[in-house]
Amino acid sequence: MSLDRFYPIFDSADWMERLVPLGIKLVQLRIKDVSADVVYSHIDRAKSICAQHDCTLIINDYWQAAIDAGCDYVHLGQEDLDTADITAIRAAGLRLGISTHDKAELKRAMALAPDYIALGPIYPTILKKMKWREQGIAKLTTWRSLIGTTPLVAIGGMSVSRAAGAFEAGADVVAAVTDITLNESPENRVRAWLEATR
Repeated sequence: MSLDRFYPIFDSADWMERLVPLGIKLVQLRIKDVSADVVYSHIDRAKSICAQHDCTLIINDYWQAAIDAGCDYVHLGQEDLDTADITAIRAAGLRLGISTHDKAELKRAMALAPDYIALGPIYPTILKKMKWREQGIAKLTTWRSLIGTTPLVAIGGMSVSRAAGAFEAGADVVAAVTDITLNESPENRVRAWLEATR
């Protein structure tokens, strides 16, 4: 399954219902610090909207909920790998994306034969306090040489204007979060992203 080059990440099904119909074909639901009931509710709504619009849905972190809901993809950070049941994820037929920041994490991730690798933050990001400094665009080229044909996602501080540089450096996919959700017109921003990545 090939991944679309534009990969927005939203923290609710509300965002998906608003923006997926514009032509988004790959999207992640990343919810933090809510009850299981809320997670399942958002996953159900996200699945429904993505099914209507032929959009691939990736669930961040909540691998058991993703299995229960019959989702296609789950994305795990390094901390998530400590507790996730990779065997159960694979047995359920889920595809797997994994976040990486350094070569040790990359080696750990590649040992699991992931369906894509994410590298970030490429640029400084306001989204979360991270122990990792910005990785820089050149590191995408290094990762590209290390992971072969595994799809590579660039994330962190990405914008429409920075997307071309990430693709040139070796990324297959560019992920965006606050560049869309904090924009005064998220709809227009999504349209600009689609234009830049199609």
